[in-house]
Amino acid sequence: MGIDLESLSEATSGAVGALVSTTILYPLDTCKTKYQAEVRIQHQQKYRNISDVLWEAISTRQVLSLYQGLGTKNLQSFISQFVYFYGYSFFKRLYLEKSGNKTIGTRANLIVAAAAGACTVIVTQPLDTASSRMQTSEFGKSKGLWKSLSEGTWTEAFDGLGISLLLTTNPSIQYTVFDQLKERLLKGKLSKQAATESSPKALSAFNAFVLGAVSKCVATCLTYPAIRCKVMIQAAESDEDGNQEAEQKAQKTVSGAVYAIWKREGLLGFFKGLQAQILKTVLSSALHLMIKEKITKTTWVLMLALRKYLFVTRPKLKDT
Repeated sequence: MGIDLESLSEATSGAVGALVSTTILYPLDTCKTKYQAEVRIQHQQKYRNISDVLWEAISTRQVLSLYQGLGTKNLQSFISQFVYFYGYSFFKRLYLEKSGNKTIGTRANLIVAAAAGACTVIVTQPLDTASSRMQTSEFGKSKGLWKSLSEGTWTEAFDGLGISLLLTTNPSIQYTVFDQLKERLLKGKLSKQAATESSPKALSAFNAFVLGAVSKCVATCLTYPAIRCKVMIQAAESDEDGNQEAEQKAQKTVSGAVYAIWKREGLLGFFKGLQAQILKTVLSSALHLMIKEKITKTTWVLMLALRKYLFVTRPKLKDT
């Protein structure tokens, strides 16, 4: 079985896009995560909105702490996006080959995306947990990757795995919406592509940005209560008294997080920080997909050149 160049180029461009978008938007991500992790009754809240988190960093001269955990987050983003895009592209091509269809339907697309997402979550969950703990630590007191993971048990490194698996529906919805919109937009525009060596279809930067924003907005609104619970489960434990510490430990389960939100904030608490989440994820997804679409063709050309060198030019050199 030969190398699947299209899947490999999709995975590489997706991973690079994730790396760039994560770095650019990381301070916003830190503010959003710390705001989501706080669960207190209204008059006791430390952060009334996301700007309070930013102001705390500025007033305490810890602006650089907005980047705490960036290295771990980038590593997690790169690995997860590479695994996800490779799996998604590979399974999608496999489905089309086996079924004989020219396009993939919505139901099949959701299944393929969910399967790729589940594999990705299992591989990268410890990095996801560590980066969340770093982001939600007090400014200036964040620990490194190894210390964050080694302080607890190996099981604790997979905190929130169940809810993370549930949240695989988020990228499933996102990329299904994106692919369907992309297909409709490109349909009838591009000429027929010759054969096996043809480059993949690509959107313009603007179209990719808009479709990425729309698809991520839909996915985020539908899955936000689970996102809020996941942040609480993975958040670093703050320096509180004994009673608060016991409550924090109780929140490390899905049922405990749901109960804490309902008890202290009511129904609307499940949507606390939704605006910040939409702002961050929509910008991140749109930027990510825009970068991915623009470098896909370049990656494809490089892959073809590399394959030509490895399987054509190099054997000839050996023969001579």
